[in-house]
Amino acid sequence: MKKGLEHKIIDTFGNRLRVRVCGICIENDNILLVNHHALNPQGDFWAPPGGGMDFGQSAENNLKREFLEETGIEIECSRFLFVHEFLKPPLHAIELIFEVRRTGGGLTVGTDPEMGSGDQIIRDVRFVPIAEVRQMDRSAIHDILANKSLFTDLYAMKSYYISSK
Repeated sequence: MKKGLEHKIIDTFGNRLRVRVCGICIENDNILLVNHHALNPQGDFWAPPGGGMDFGQSAENNLKREFLEETGIEIECSRFLFVHEFLKPPLHAIELIFEVRRTGGGLTVGTDPEMGSGDQIIRDVRFVPIAEVRQMDRSAIHDILANKSLFTDLYAMKSYYISSK
């Protein structure tokens, strides 16, 4: 992990509460995930596409924008699933998790406009087999993907969840 990049991430996203939207997109037992580097001291960090909400835009429109930016695909929101609190200082976010469906576009490794062109943290974007996600080290995946005996559990969650160190 580049120390300079780690500091830029903290300056951009850390030490404040953020409101984020995330989308769960599953096709043929594969889940769409974004691989970030420099977010996890142990290496890769896989998470559903999503990002910070912009003032004046609905959660659905924010999520559509984030999917295009990060993955190149167009989506529609099927339904709201649950709220997750991501609390791993210096990062802290309230995440609104939606089920989404792909409607168009082409899958590509996108960018994070909050980071400069030389400081991009998105390394890969792909549909990952659910069986492969289950085998990943817990530190390498977003907490909402960890400890799920069945991936359908994500669709059954209907409340507020918190993860922390």
